Amino acid sequence: MHKIALSSLAALAFTGVVAADARIDLGDAQRVTRLFAFPNNCHVICYRDWTLEQTVEHYLTQSVRRDGHANAQVHVSRDADRLHATISDVPANYAEPLRKLLDSGDLAYQGATQLNKDGKWSYDWYLFLPLGMALQNRRSIELLHFPPDYSLTQAQDYLRSNTTDRWAELLTYNGVAAGDTPAYQTIIDIAPIAAPASAGETLKETYSYFKDYQVRMVKEMTLQNITQPLPMVAFGAPVRSWIEQQYGPKVGVLGLVSISPQAGAKVPVLGANHPSAIWYAADKSNYDGDQDKADAAGLKMMGQDLTAACWQAGMGRNQQADANLTLDACSTKWQVTQKKQTCELFFRTVRKYTPEQAAAKCNSGVVTRSLRDLRKPVETE
Repeated sequence: MHKIALSSLAALAFTGVVAADARIDLGDAQRVTRLFAFPNNCHVICYRDWTLEQTVEHYLTQSVRRDGHANAQVHVSRDADRLHATISDVPANYAEPLRKLLDSGDLAYQGATQLNKDGKWSYDWYLFLPLGMALQNRRSIELLHFPPDYSLTQAQDYLRSNTTDRWAELLTYNGVAAGDTPAYQTIIDIAPIAAPASAGETLKETYSYFKDYQVRMVKEMTLQNITQPLPMVAFGAPVRSWIEQQYGPKVGVLGLVSISPQAGAKVPVLGANHPSAIWYAADKSNYDGDQDKADAAGLKMMGQDLTAACWQAGMGRNQQADANLTLDACSTKWQVTQKKQTCELFFRTVRKYTPEQAAAKCNSGVVTRSLRDLRKPVETE
């Protein structure tokens, strides 16, 4: 799903900035080991037996490709106990956002260390920063809960998960080229811990340990261009609650607010369902086995999700667009004028129907009745 962008992102990559070699002192081996979760996948036998230098090169190469620098090369070297990264054919200032990310990572490490001292760290958790994503050529920000453990231990790719894959697909339905979706999916997790999917409730107790990291990341990621803050989508009830606790505004699903990570800066934030919530909402076991009720709930959530992805795509393409007008247009598109397409996409992607089966289902009487009130609110996570 997350193909490395080589075409349209390259066209966006800092026109007029002369390509150069960016060099950054990453710190001593101990610091780099902490911040790059090294080794990423070793339990006696290493799934990928990489050195520390190879691990860093892997994640930095993901970043430069997702920033549209097709010819850039990354080399990580060690001088005594310090590691340095040299990145060729990128803007001369390319090292600056990487430096900021790693400095924020130090705050995350401090929080995780205190969490462990307090006896609240679990043996199957890993500190995992949002490595490998676009560092400069970002279009929008996604605020999520925590990364799944397999993104680290199996994929070594922060953007490889069922959650991010589904949302990338929704972005493509809203006009974003498949190779460009990583630029829209710069993720901040309020708990920077790779953990099993079942850890969600436990991780809610960790937020206060990462406050300094969280607020710094939101500020630096959304205000990379202070003249025009990047739009942000807040996914899931825990994240939306965190927005309220940290910044004040209460944000529901498809609720639009603005926050001020820095005085004088207004970041538009849209509330959304968690990308994976639809699998729960559309599970018939929640409705005493009533498939029609499960389908109706899933259809409503599909309309919400497509609307949120539409807003993210529209605001990401043009950060100067009116956030409210963009949301109104997207809501009308997916929940009114094109609700049949919403229906077909639900049955194709969630129920795994063929296109022909989905079209037939969406013309059936029971589903047609469900489509009439697609805009009616549904309880969500």
